[in-house]
Amino acid sequence: MASRTLVVDNGASTIKCGYADGNTSYRIIPNNITRSKTERKAFIGDQLETCKDFSGLYYRLPFEKGLLTNWDVEKQVWDRIFTGKVMPCDPSSTTLLISEPILNLPNIATTYDQLVFEEYAFQSYTRMSAPQMAMYNEIPKLYGQKIGSGKKRVDCAVVVDSGYSFTHIVPFWKGKPILVGIRRINVGGKLLTNHLKEIISFRYWNMMDETHLVNEVKEACCFISNNFWEDLDICKKSPRANKILQHYVLPDYSSQQTGYIKGKRGTKKVKSKKTSSKMDIDIDQTEPEELGKDEEVENKESSGDEYDNDIEMTTPDDDEQVLTMNNERFTVPEILFHPSDIGMEQAGIPEAVVDAVSSCDEEIQGMLYANVVLIGGNARLPGFRRRVANDLRQLAPSEYEVRVGIDSDPLGYGWRGAVRLATMDEFASEFKSRLVTRAEYLESGSTLCESRFRSGV
Repeated sequence: MASRTLVVDNGASTIKCGYADGNTSYRIIPNNITRSKTERKAFIGDQLETCKDFSGLYYRLPFEKGLLTNWDVEKQVWDRIFTGKVMPCDPSSTTLLISEPILNLPNIATTYDQLVFEEYAFQSYTRMSAPQMAMYNEIPKLYGQKIGSGKKRVDCAVVVDSGYSFTHIVPFWKGKPILVGIRRINVGGKLLTNHLKEIISFRYWNMMDETHLVNEVKEACCFISNNFWEDLDICKKSPRANKILQHYVLPDYSSQQTGYIKGKRGTKKVKSKKTSSKMDIDIDQTEPEELGKDEEVENKESSGDEYDNDIEMTTPDDDEQVLTMNNERFTVPEILFHPSDIGMEQAGIPEAVVDAVSSCDEEIQGMLYANVVLIGGNARLPGFRRRVANDLRQLAPSEYEVRVGIDSDPLGYGWRGAVRLATMDEFASEFKSRLVTRAEYLESGSTLCESRFRSGV
């Protein structure tokens, strides 16, 4: 049987997996074990799709503070992927390309090797971080350009990976990360969701146990503001003059399985994740303060549907439970840019990018500013790219050009880069040199893996 390459972006919240066979679609699997209070059963990974009541879910997560610490949970999720329950997989004839956290600890990396070869018996495998995977994409396309002839990838880039547990800023030179330039901000999607839970529980009603529901509210309603104080003034106006105010109709998990935004020109429902193998992403939605403006987006962002902010202030139906979202829509994601708002003594994303680039050699700083790439789940928030670009332009030296690029699917950008590494002829020798076969592992152990995979992250 011919060897196939299985690409797994093993994120702290979701796992993006699929075969590198020319197909650009991938499967999204929750990376956790959840227990439902009403159904009194546990759901492992993709089994969450069969859940009928998402209220009061209890989560067991394999990742803690960005590091894989609970191997019991992770192994149960991997069992469903690698034993053919999620997708057809024969490890004995499969090459595995899997992601690992940036600056992964040696003992955790060794456990990766042991499980892959001793437990699942893969034919060969390699591991790298998600920003490394993203570097194999054609980054100039994000700015409407083509990569130069004879080049495999750009020489310099700064990858901003804003995920579930943290945000990493990683500068690259010749495909390798610059260690002195790596920065970490302890703000991710998990913190934003938890903060939104606290705000809703304080202002409206107790939703501290409704992590799944509040996360859906965050993804449906929140955006990044480019005029924070102006938007804050708008939120103080009367409901009819407040273009930011939204009503989110909560699901009852009987007749209505998903929540939706109640608006004047109809309702904008959030698609259920249970029936979709690939998350629907609308990162190009325009935030309220930008409505009516005709601005050119330099990284070829498509003109997505704008938020319907002309909300009709009607009395909710008797059978509807409505959550009012006002300044919470943009004050919660603002933590990504000002962690000090909640007492964290850390820089925001633009300041961290400038600090990371400034620590690199002066000769390449201009090229780094010209290739800033945004990936990760938080990059899907509307207005994210424009805010990063505007703030960077104010902070970066005036002699440097600042370009910030984002893909239409920033969540899977790393996965698609890994697919290019495994399938493109120009990367064939590089990919082969990174692989460790099971026979080599049984002879040399994890020492060989460390020497092959060692690239600084």
